[in-house]
Amino acid sequence: MSSPSNLNASADNRRFPLIPSEQLTPEQKVLVEAIRSGPRAQIQNSGASKPGPIGGPFNVWLRSPGIGDKIQQLGEEIRFRSSLPSKLNEMAILVTARVWKSQYEWFAHHKLAVAAGLDPQIGKDIAEGKRPTTMSDEEAIIYDFSLQMHETHGVDDKTYQRAIQQFGERGVMDLMAVNGFYCLVSMCLNVDRTPLPVGEPLPLK
Repeated sequence: MSSPSNLNASADNRRFPLIPSEQLTPEQKVLVEAIRSGPRAQIQNSGASKPGPIGGPFNVWLRSPGIGDKIQQLGEEIRFRSSLPSKLNEMAILVTARVWKSQYEWFAHHKLAVAAGLDPQIGKDIAEGKRPTTMSDEEAIIYDFSLQMHETHGVDDKTYQRAIQQFGERGVMDLMAVNGFYCLVSMCLNVDRTPLPVGEPLPLK
């Protein structure tokens, strides 16, 4: 049985076909406009910035536009108004993508993490399932807290205190939110089997 991590990167095996603009319902059009008028559209080559049918997880959210709109609003808050620096926010997304083996999520966010200042070696180690050895104290907290949540469904007292001392209560809440949100995104992408752009290799083995 095929799993999300071994699908052909260039084959369009998605289960939710892209919806041509002229076939969108009025509610779907409102959702597309909300996504394309927000900050995601400023990111080059993102699913929100490309012409034609909207792709990525947004295509899945169109199937329930009321819920989809709430999801996109939450995602916008988590990505663009988090108290965590962008580099650390993106690092948490990479940890989540690796746990879920979400190829599309990793592809989309690894380059954003590096552009935000994350050491490429850290990304390489996470992709290979290794604990990076070159992390700063902040990065180590993000990694340990995020991975513990995914693996144990909680965090121990030591890790919690490290996070509180470094980021405060809002930062810890924002860290939990980004991990939780991208679990949902991973579910949408993996169930859909959202493909990478043609010619792109699968980043997660």
